[in-house]
Amino acid sequence: MIQALCDWLSNTHVSLAIQSALWVVPAVQTVHILCVSLVMYSVAMLDLRLMGFVSRRQPIARMVGRLLPWVWYSLIVLAATGVILIVGEPTRELPNAAFQAKMAMLGTVILITVVIQQQSKKNATYWETRHVGAKLIGLVSLLLWVGIVTAGRWIAYI
Repeated sequence: MIQALCDWLSNTHVSLAIQSALWVVPAVQTVHILCVSLVMYSVAMLDLRLMGFVSRRQPIARMVGRLLPWVWYSLIVLAATGVILIVGEPTRELPNAAFQAKMAMLGTVILITVVIQQQSKKNATYWETRHVGAKLIGLVSLLLWVGIVTAGRWIAYI
């Protein structure tokens, strides 16, 4: 089923246009990687704060308010550039185990990030009073984001 989708998608006008323009994939990958860097910086700072390693004097809710907008806006750009890359090379992406793992981890970490943000909005001191929970959610989030980047890099080799 995935192969049939890949075959159909790779023969669409949009996919053929992306494939024939030599500059599209490198340009889109560049934007994609820059946004990955922005997301990784933002979530690393937040997750390390949740774990108590950085900026201990700054409330977690303030860091959430300052850093997560960068994550959400970057994820929109990442989704757009990711779609372009998938449409341009569907047989490289969709059936790839690394791509599928990346998407599974991404869905999970987005849910975790929403929980972090929602709890911070409801109660500004929520994460400050739940030290073990904050450390655990920060660790899991950081590991998932590192896994996403690693899986994304492995797409080229699997």
